[in-house]
Amino acid sequence: MKNKTILITGGAGFIGSNFVPYFLDKYESYNIINLDLLTYAGNLKNLKECEINPRHKFIKGDICNRELMEYIFSEYDIQGVIHFAAESHVDNSIKNPDAFIKTNIQGTFILIDVAYKYWMNKPHKYKHQYKDCRFQHISTDEVYGTLNDTDLFTETTPYAPNSPYSASKASSDMIVRSYNETYGLNTITTNCSNNYGPKQHDEKLIPTIIKKALFNENIPIYADGKNIRDWLYVLDHCKAIDLVYHKGKKANVYNIGGKNERTNLQIVNKICNILDEKRPKKKSYKNQITFVQDRAGHDKRYAIDASKIETNLNWKADENFDTGIIKTISWYLSKYA
Repeated sequence: MKNKTILITGGAGFIGSNFVPYFLDKYESYNIINLDLLTYAGNLKNLKECEINPRHKFIKGDICNRELMEYIFSEYDIQGVIHFAAESHVDNSIKNPDAFIKTNIQGTFILIDVAYKYWMNKPHKYKHQYKDCRFQHISTDEVYGTLNDTDLFTETTPYAPNSPYSASKASSDMIVRSYNETYGLNTITTNCSNNYGPKQHDEKLIPTIIKKALFNENIPIYADGKNIRDWLYVLDHCKAIDLVYHKGKKANVYNIGGKNERTNLQIVNKICNILDEKRPKKKSYKNQITFVQDRAGHDKRYAIDASKIETNLNWKADENFDTGIIKTISWYLSKYA
């Protein structure tokens, strides 16, 4: 039986480059076309374990290029899409929102429109050979806005994005939803909490803390450090995406969270404590913590209720924050050695 070819966008970025080798190893019946523009956040070094795999083909390209998207679908007979590609750093979206609007909204529209026209003859009528094709959209809990001290985001929480980044992701979620409602395309969306783990770009919180600590620089923490995030180890997220792609119900949204709420101050103190043990020096790394002016529009708290995916698809996170952060720090110690 011929292998199915799946298009994975953004597969050289943080989550995508953890997902691709996991997916290749697990499913020998899939070929993967890995499309990434290789902006600053994408890195081919993240995919070194896939270099010699004959079922993996990397293409450098932009999801906003309709001609390229149409070529990839027809040339490789794409029969599924898992869409990671996005501009994702909130600070960058505040300084330069244009790129976020283009990639996250226009790019998602072009990609899903090409998929619809390749797989379907008309609204609600799949071509026979593509009747099982699915478009899976990877999104974020930031589309829901900010929380009080006790509530959790559920799949029915109203959208209230507060940054250009989260607004662009909310828009892309709505585009994906519309292609299911209007055209009957088999779509599914996942909204995840903050990911951490190997291969994450240095600009993000946890890699920044580790790198600044090791290089004896100030470790910047916004305001009083009391903003709260729910942290999800990246491989647990990859396993959830896999489950949703294969077993999730069409047109559904699944929230994926790690049940690991921490303030930024708790995160930095935990990392410094581990580094004090693993790479000790005369003074604690905590002496490098510096409080800086708060980010504009900084959401106070995110936390996800993941009971739907846990109950319906039997997913659960294998790592808690205490185990996941040790694995993460070990990876970055090797990187910066």
